Amino acid sequence: MVVLAVIIPLFMLGVLLALGRYEELVLPKEPSEAASAPGPAGTPASSP
Repeated sequence: MVVLAVIIPLFMLGVLLALGRYEELVLPKEPSEAASAPGPAGTPASSP
């Protein structure tokens, strides 16, 4: 039982990480969308 208590969370973590990588491959961010998005509030503007 102790082995299951260790293996199951590690397996679930691996599945979660794999799904995150899969999401990045299936739904890539568009470069124009990332470039036009403003920074979060309170972020100083970049200097020229």
